[in-house]
Amino acid sequence: MTVVDADRDVRGQSAAQQKVAAPLLQVEDLHTQFHTSRGIVRAVEGVSFSVDRGEVVAIVGESGSGKSVTALSIMRLLPRLTGKIPQGRVMFDGRNLLDLDDEAMREIRGRDISMIFQEPMTSLNPILTIGLQIKEPLQIHLGMNDEQAQARAIELLTLVGITDPERRLDQYPHQFSGGMRQRVMIAIGLACNPKLIIADEPTTALDVTIQAQILELMKNLSRKLNIALVIITHNLGVVARYADRVIVMYAARVAEQGPAEQLFHKPRHPYTMGLLRSVPRLDRPRGSKLETIEGLPPNLANVTTACRFAPRCPFRVAVCDQEPPLYPTDTGSLSRCHRHAEIAEGKIVWASLGGAGLNFAANTEAPVLSVQHLTKHFSVSGGLRSAGGTVRAVEDVSFDIFPGETLGLVGESGCGKTTVGRLILRLEEPSAGEIHFEGVNLSTASAAELKAMRRKVQVIFQDPYSSLNPRMTVGQIIGEPLHVYKIVSGRKENEARVSELLGHVGLRPEMAERYPHQLSGGQRQRVGIARALAMEPSFIVCDEAVSALDVSIQGQIINLLEELQRKFRLAFLFIAHDLAVVRHISARVVVMYFGRVMEIADRDVIYSDSLHPYTKVLLDAAPVPDPTLEKLREPRLIKGELPSHLAPPSGCVFNTRCPLASQECREVVPPLEEKRPGHFAACIKV
Repeated sequence: MTVVDADRDVRGQSAAQQKVAAPLLQVEDLHTQFHTSRGIVRAVEGVSFSVDRGEVVAIVGESGSGKSVTALSIMRLLPRLTGKIPQGRVMFDGRNLLDLDDEAMREIRGRDISMIFQEPMTSLNPILTIGLQIKEPLQIHLGMNDEQAQARAIELLTLVGITDPERRLDQYPHQFSGGMRQRVMIAIGLACNPKLIIADEPTTALDVTIQAQILELMKNLSRKLNIALVIITHNLGVVARYADRVIVMYAARVAEQGPAEQLFHKPRHPYTMGLLRSVPRLDRPRGSKLETIEGLPPNLANVTTACRFAPRCPFRVAVCDQEPPLYPTDTGSLSRCHRHAEIAEGKIVWASLGGAGLNFAANTEAPVLSVQHLTKHFSVSGGLRSAGGTVRAVEDVSFDIFPGETLGLVGESGCGKTTVGRLILRLEEPSAGEIHFEGVNLSTASAAELKAMRRKVQVIFQDPYSSLNPRMTVGQIIGEPLHVYKIVSGRKENEARVSELLGHVGLRPEMAERYPHQLSGGQRQRVGIARALAMEPSFIVCDEAVSALDVSIQGQIINLLEELQRKFRLAFLFIAHDLAVVRHISARVVVMYFGRVMEIADRDVIYSDSLHPYTKVLLDAAPVPDPTLEKLREPRLIKGELPSHLAPPSGCVFNTRCPLASQECREVVPPLEEKRPGHFAACIKV
């Protein structure tokens, strides 16, 4: 691959200059079908688009819209027995990938086309070390020997922000956090400097600072090496910051496509309008409720000839009974809407959802959960090239959560957020400190008290695939705790309750008969949420509970959690890296870094007047879903590398990356102090 000059900006070229050469990827009238016992599921129908060298194209849409299936079709990774491509062409660098034999496709995958999958835990081999999995494509496709591959693997792990790369190469996937596993997948994807990278939700499991670093890295590679980049995502902030063009998919078809700025500021399809209004934003005041697109996408095994969005569209008219083609619009985009001209004229405006929000008044009751000086250390054995040691995953963490309150917990991947959640759930034993739930000290609780606690305390896990039993149907997964705890009596009542719970989280009742592998990532996460709600708990640990969901379903789930909170006075510990979502749902926010609490304050205070330098960095790194605003912002990348957990810095743990650090910061561990009423920060500079 030819390396162009480092200062050459592909995005800055004129359209004429970029179109001189043929597109690197040309998808033409692609149809993908799955043959199931219930009939043929038409997962992709008539999809066409192109990707130029050095171009960044984003594909967005709801879960199940066909985004990932389109990518798998391009890569020829469909299930052999059920997945078929009856029609279409996929031209890559002058060759039709659909005509190639398996051996030719294997040569292209990994070397010329690389794919970064949505769920890293299911994409990484659990019985092989990370080092072996990174080195494999280097040795197969580039012919590197073990020493060269080792050096390149270390370089790649450093590029994606993983510290101690020499030691990490000898570890296994289960020894990494969700965000770190995703960074390993990105390192594997970048290994051979491919011509095209297809990234399916590449930053879903990443916090905002690492997300910014990774996407800046991928975009810089796209510019400098002329690598084409296709990003499949539901994060419209990421799309606004990095995409040149956007393809919006709905129910297996392209609903709208065009330049990013035009699509964000002048959408010409009601579905695109609905997606944009569903996004919680940091640059706008919090509304009473998140806007949503009501209803569900159609069943792709039984689609009609009408407009597929019509059942959910508030602007449908008689002509919508006919399937619309892709119309050219006034903005140069393409829209599959009969009424695109009326949208352009401003005759169609989506009304606000409205509704009452949560009351975030100060809570004077006793806390439902009290965490006091919680500490967790892990002993790590040495690998082939490194010594072991102690990882201080959580260090002296304290906070309270009150009935009916949501406490947001944010921070970078590996900061200890998930470990705090696991300690509360008693999935890990604390090294020190106490956890009190409804007045009971869980550290000294009896077996009977723990059993009662486990019904009242539920969890929504980050990785839905690994938390669902692959041998059980969705109905069995949700219905099992109902049966075990005798919440329902009889099979019919169990089935009715399962159907009700599926409806709460936006799934059809017939989904109860499916297995986890037959669902999309977002659908699996909704099953996990339904299972947690089944127990009628008083406290739920939400560990990245909505990170795998598209924005419209995310809004529905968050509104649902808020409604349940109002009705049952549920308390939530909401662990997340999406700062806009945390701002919307949380009453107070805890910011963690490297196992320690940096700042605690009311939600509005944290976002408008934060004190700690680390909190300011997090907020600066978060993208805004507006391409015009993003062009005016310089990339907010945190400086320096994350320290090693085996060798934490002395003094303040943030001093190695803090712009305000002094010698005193390197010597003194700052206590978490109340700097203002109700506003705590661990920094000697404020």
